[in-house]
Parts: sequence; C-alpha cells; structure tokens
Amino acid sequence: MQENILTKLDAIERRLVEQNLLQKEIINFSEACLYLDLSSSHLYKLTSANAIPCYCPQGKKLYFRRAELDLWLTSRRNASANEVEQKAANYIAKRGRTRK
Repeated sequence: MQENILTKLDAIERRLVEQNLLQKEIINFSEACLYLDLSSSHLYKLTSANAIPCYCPQGKKLYFRRAELDLWLTSRRNASANEVEQKAANYIAKRGRTRK
C-alpha cells in the first residue's frame, strides 16, 4: 500500500516539474536534459560541438532558451515515404518533359 502511494507521489512530482519547465523561457542545464530527454554527457557533447544553441554568460553554467531548443528539435525533419515517392514522381515527370 505504501509503495503504491510513493509511486503515485513520484509520478505527481515528475509531472509538476515538467509543468514548471514548460512555464520557463530560460532553463538551466539539468532542466534542458529533462526537457530534451538526453543524458547530461550527450548534452555536454552537443554543446561542446556547438551543435545545439546555448548560453554561457559567466563561463561556467550553461543556459538554454526553450524556444530555441524546440527549433533545434524540429530542424532536421525526415520526409515520409509518401513525400519521397511524390518528390521522385515530380522529378521524373519534370525530367521527362525537358528531354522532348
């Protein structure tokens, strides 16, 4: 019974942290790890390679704009199979017209 209550309380706590995260415009490193669902080592690799936008105002702590993280997350979209087929069909149709 107590384990069930503790499990539910942990779930509620995680949701409250997530809700708080969505209210902030600027988030710190640990919050960015939670927001992006990345390990801290992977996020450090991304920041050191300048692959993700971040701010380091005093040379030690890293901060992120949540809106910029959203743009980064959606920057490399993969086309669906239907989109690829349509693009190929358009290319073939266009290429065929230029030969005549």
